[in-house]
Amino acid sequence: MIDIKEKAFKSCLSVTFAENGISSLLSEERANAFFRLTVRMLEENEKYNLTAIVEPEKIILNHYADCAMLASRLKKGATVIDVGCGAGFPTLPLAIVRPDLTITAMDSTEKRVNYVKESAAILGLLGVRCVVMRAEDAGRLPEYREMFDYATARAVAEMRVLSELCLPLVKVGGRMVAMKGRNAEYELSSAKKAIAILGGRDVTLEEITLKGADAASHPLITVTKKERTPDKYPRVYSQISKKPL
Repeated sequence: MIDIKEKAFKSCLSVTFAENGISSLLSEERANAFFRLTVRMLEENEKYNLTAIVEPEKIILNHYADCAMLASRLKKGATVIDVGCGAGFPTLPLAIVRPDLTITAMDSTEKRVNYVKESAAILGLLGVRCVVMRAEDAGRLPEYREMFDYATARAVAEMRVLSELCLPLVKVGGRMVAMKGRNAEYELSSAKKAIAILGGRDVTLEEITLKGADAASHPLITVTKKERTPDKYPRVYSQISKKPL
């Protein structure tokens, strides 16, 4: 049984969101959801690896606040596909603070998708749909291809590969939003050709700085899709990974 002090957790949650300028996203109901999600995630983490971060304060900052920082960047009522959703980041925090979104959480690992699906059901997150599928397969299916306002990805793959996985899923006029690590600038410079081939334009790289006791920062890359992706993309993953565009 995971023992987390609810009052202390909610106080830390409130302070962290306030420090990062996103306190308007919180309510008592949403704070309850974050607390229940944390208890569940840490309980399930003892069975199989979901997160290396197990301290509640660090979970709040590095998982919840970090993902919630995307909220203001997504238009009202948008459709989102979270590619390689893993343990549900950014799917679950976004669904908690933005119930107007319709989010498809996609991953190739059934165990992780089931965890996200069950968590969403427990928390009453009605806008979350979960799918066990590889992104390159989804990108060739009419029910997924160019059907989403946004494709999000957090620590999934380098930009050349990630662009071919995500951009075929995004509508013309929509955006790919990639939460990246320290090599983002180099990755982006290498991915310009791939992004252009796949229909992407207007690329921005923004540094997201999290404020708190364990302050951190990471780059956020946004690609606007201006043209349809050519029919031959995405390729099979072996080609994508071995011969990136």
